[in-house]
Amino acid sequence: MKKGFAPVSPTQKSKKQNNRTQPISVEHLQASLSTYFDNIQDPRVDRTKQHLLKDILIITILAVIAGADGWEDIENYGLSKQEWLEEFLELPNGIPSDDTFRRVFEKLDPKILEEKLSQWLQKIMGSVSSEIIPIDGKSLRGSYDREKGLKNLHLVTAWASEQRLVLGQVKVEDHSNEITAIPALLELIDITGAIITIDAMGTQTEIVRLIRQKKADYVLTLKSNHPTLYNQVKDWFNIARTQKFMGIEVSYDSRTEKEHHRIETRKVWAVSVASLGGLYKQEQWAGLRTIVMVERIRHLWNKTTREVHFYLSSLPVDAPINGRVIRQHWSIENQMHWSLDVTFNEDKCRIRSLNSPQNFALVRRMALNAVNQETTLKRSLRQKRKRAAMNNDYMMQILKCFCQA
Repeated sequence: MKKGFAPVSPTQKSKKQNNRTQPISVEHLQASLSTYFDNIQDPRVDRTKQHLLKDILIITILAVIAGADGWEDIENYGLSKQEWLEEFLELPNGIPSDDTFRRVFEKLDPKILEEKLSQWLQKIMGSVSSEIIPIDGKSLRGSYDREKGLKNLHLVTAWASEQRLVLGQVKVEDHSNEITAIPALLELIDITGAIITIDAMGTQTEIVRLIRQKKADYVLTLKSNHPTLYNQVKDWFNIARTQKFMGIEVSYDSRTEKEHHRIETRKVWAVSVASLGGLYKQEQWAGLRTIVMVERIRHLWNKTTREVHFYLSSLPVDAPINGRVIRQHWSIENQMHWSLDVTFNEDKCRIRSLNSPQNFALVRRMALNAVNQETTLKRSLRQKRKRAAMNNDYMMQILKCFCQA
């Protein structure tokens, strides 16, 4: 009997799991938060500083994790949790008002929060080598101001699909587009060894050159915004398929999935650039090795649809690999954009004055990262946020990800 009930030494996995569930001390939390939020340049004049900037920023992040959508929600969270917040924040004059939160985020330089996001990611992220990083734009539909003639804010974001982390965001300036914002975003983040995916807007020779300069690979959508190249590739594949790729080395992959009351078949063909006998201005596409064609056939209950897309790739001529990368590009829509709109109510948010919409968008992305990194509770993002709002111990569990070094 004794042998049967003898204590078993924990495995490496169980030790790691125990470490995840161990509570963080208040002292450790204070020290870690101070490394991020102390010494931030305060945009306010001295006579108006009744509350510490660090306290304002931390309360905002916690409130957004817990479900806050605006300034009144943040003040409400602070008042409801004041006794607990006083354990690790100074709060010299209690909880700031909603107007105080608003004024601070209107004036705060967004680059400051971008630096804090980058600083935090450097400590919690693993290597991005071989990571698929989709880059895509998203508009904050509620950020327009008709009276002031302001259009809604448009942001370009990079997403680490496997680690489920927002790596950075850049605002698309007025009278500009994503073509100018994407290089600025690429300069902001480390992409060494990663695979960058971008839709047709970002399929530009200068963007390709920058990706290769930063020692990353790419798979970019080719559409009719490059009409000569697109038609050349399209015509070549039409002829090659008609002749069943006779005499051409081609990598092929086909997969069928059944979900959401539909059957989808994806067929992928990958050929070397040399097989096409030279492309229009081929020398301008740095590192280009492979041309990919993807055919998607979807059988719905009432109709069947067929789509054909083409891609420029610096990856080897391997249809399964290129197909997986192309498929993974949509994780930025399904896992990030959808979560921000549906779980964080981003499109419904009417914060729109000065720097506040861009700053609040950054806070949402920091909150999304934090909740995604907490894996001990196997629930949806929505349920995790509700648990964090109701249970201070679980909020501390989420805050542990800020303290990983």
